[in-house]
Amino acid sequence: MHFDLADLRLIAAIASSGSLSKAAATFPVAISAASNRLRLFEQRSGLTLFSRRADGMQLTPSGRLVLEAARGVLGEASKLQATLHELAGQRRITLHLAASTVTNSTLLPAVLGPFLADYPQVDLQLVEHKSIDVLRVVLAGECEIGVYDGNLINDGVVSLPFRTERLVLLMPAEHALAERGQLRLVDALDFAFVCLPAERAMQRFVEELAMNLAMPLKVRVRAPSFEAIAQLVAQHAGIAIVPQTAAVRAEQELAVRWLPLQERWATLELRVCFRSWEGLSSHGRLLVSFLTGQ
Repeated sequence: MHFDLADLRLIAAIASSGSLSKAAATFPVAISAASNRLRLFEQRSGLTLFSRRADGMQLTPSGRLVLEAARGVLGEASKLQATLHELAGQRRITLHLAASTVTNSTLLPAVLGPFLADYPQVDLQLVEHKSIDVLRVVLAGECEIGVYDGNLINDGVVSLPFRTERLVLLMPAEHALAERGQLRLVDALDFAFVCLPAERAMQRFVEELAMNLAMPLKVRVRAPSFEAIAQLVAQHAGIAIVPQTAAVRAEQELAVRWLPLQERWATLELRVCFRSWEGLSSHGRLLVSFLTGQ
C-alpha cells in the first residue's frame, strides 16, 4: 500500500496527544484534512488504528504495532536528512576522538589529514588520555571514538585493530648504553632523562613504571614534543623513552640511536574502540573506517 511520511507523522502525533485536533495543530493543517488523511490510511491498510472515545483517541492493538513501525521509519528518515545536510556542507560536524600520547603525536596525523581533507565540514576534537581513561570516556559517551592500548580489558566497547607501536630508548649515538644488546627500563634509570611535561599521559605512565621499580626518573629537562626531546638527546641532555616511529625519524636526522625495551608494556597493540556501530554518527563510521582500513 502507498503511504508517505506525513501519514506516519500524523499517526505519531495523534498517539502522543490523544486528540485529532491537537495533532492537526502541530502540522498545522485543518482538522478536516487531518481526519481525511487518517481515514484514507485506514482504508488503504484495512486497519482501524484508533478507537474514538469521548475522552480522546486511543490506539487499538493494531495501531500500537503500526505506531512502533512508524516511529522506526521516521527515525531513519531523520538520520537520512541529517546525513544529507552534513554531506551538502549545510552544517558543521564535530567528532570527539580520545587517544594516547603516542597515538596523537606519531600515528594519527598521517590518517587524520586525508580524512579532514575529504570531509571539510568535519571539525575534530582530539583529547589526550592514558589508555585506561580512553576506554572510560568512550564508555561514558564523552568521546565517540577512542584509540587505546589493546592489552587492556575492553569490556563494553567494540574494538578493532589500528597499529602496532613500540616504546624505545633514545640516546646519544656514543652513549654508554648504545652497545647493549638488550635493555630493560631498570638498566636506564641511573641516567638523566629528557621527558615530556608531567601532565602528558605517556609521561605519567613511564614515571609510574619507574616508581614501581623504586627508582624514580631523574628528570633533567622536560620538552613539549618528541621532536624537541630528540634534539635535546642529540645534545647530550639525557636519554628518553619515545615511540619507535619518532625514534626512527630522529635517527635519520640527528646523532642519536635507539634500542628496543625488552618489556611487554613497551609493545603497544593499538586499537580503535567505540560503544556500538549503530550508535556512531555517519561521519563517526567514516572515521572508524579510515582508522582501521575497513
